[in-house]
Amino acid sequence: MHVIFKKTEAADPGERALWGDLMSLGFSFPLCIALGFFLGRWIGGWFGHPALGQWIGLVWGISAAFWELYKVNRRMARRDEAELKRIEKGKGPRE
Repeated sequence: MHVIFKKTEAADPGERALWGDLMSLGFSFPLCIALGFFLGRWIGGWFGHPALGQWIGLVWGISAAFWELYKVNRRMARRDEAELKRIEKGKGPRE
């Protein structure tokens, strides 16, 4: 059995978490959009306007997907800033 991320002393848990964030975008982005579309259509059907509901839900789903993208981007930017500060101080990535 092959392990994608072997746990070694050189392995950085923050880097693995970063990869997890990036891979989760591939799952959460289309899921947010699809859920927004279908839930909007379903809820819109309750009010007799499924087409309007699907458009509202689609916009809501796209907004939720881009919000998740923004949050991941902020986490990556904070990690990059911290890493640049460590490099400027002359320290290695694990120090």
